[in-house]
Amino acid sequence: MISDQQARFYADNGYLVIDRMFDREQVGRALAAIDELLSPANPDKPYEFEPRDGVTVRRIWSPTRKHDAFWRMATEPALLDCIERLIGGNILFHYSKLNMKGPRVGSVVEWHQDFSYYPHTNADLLSALTFLDDASARNGCLRVIPGSHRGGLLSHDIDGYFRGKVEGIDEARAVSLEVPAGSVVFLHCLTLHASARNESDMPRRTFLPAYRAADAFPIYFGPHAAHNEPGIQLLRGRCARAARLDAGLHRLPIAEREFGSLYEVQEGSHLRTALTAMNTAGYAVADTASK
Repeated sequence: MISDQQARFYADNGYLVIDRMFDREQVGRALAAIDELLSPANPDKPYEFEPRDGVTVRRIWSPTRKHDAFWRMATEPALLDCIERLIGGNILFHYSKLNMKGPRVGSVVEWHQDFSYYPHTNADLLSALTFLDDASARNGCLRVIPGSHRGGLLSHDIDGYFRGKVEGIDEARAVSLEVPAGSVVFLHCLTLHASARNESDMPRRTFLPAYRAADAFPIYFGPHAAHNEPGIQLLRGRCARAARLDAGLHRLPIAEREFGSLYEVQEGSHLRTALTAMNTAGYAVADTASK
């Protein structure tokens, strides 16, 4: 599935787009599975709501554990062939999630590197963002900074605490990845990426299974990382008996308080920024950002 030229593009840029890897029938099964998970008849509620309206679902947690359609998609042989080409033949399933980005409300995701949330001994980790709807600039498609993975792990701290985002990004370098439904974006764990609010009337649902090389071991077991470990599964090759270590600084996601999702971490930083600005202006504001 991946040519030498495509493999080089991934190595140089930190991402790779494969158009329509999944056909219309496979995408349809995934969308039907979402409907089942969101059905009022489903007693399990494995999701998080948009704070703007409290009704629209913005994330479904661990869909591969909730519905077989997503496990089949995550372990599709053609998909694993691509991953093997990019990180080697010893592949662990790391985690999964579904980002929903509902019409006219889908949350902003600010610039960040996934590796900041779960640092490992090496950076052979990637996500396979599988788009279940056509993704465009209007409905909040993925944006990336090509080549940013080669700069190492940047600080995601604000005021000395982990806030899950990088400030001061030169957005002139950003590339918007507009792709048709069924396409997959392979994203290196150190590639800076973000997405805007969904300003359209169409949803932008994205299934995100993540993978890592078997010799990449977690070096942090705080709330942003430890919850992934019980779901780790060997998909190809062998489990490692030794950890491979990358040189350099490994920043840890040590937060001021225990957050839930990436959204909540980043929104916490917004709240603190707003409170700081109001206090500076002379308003007496109760600081709830750390409560």
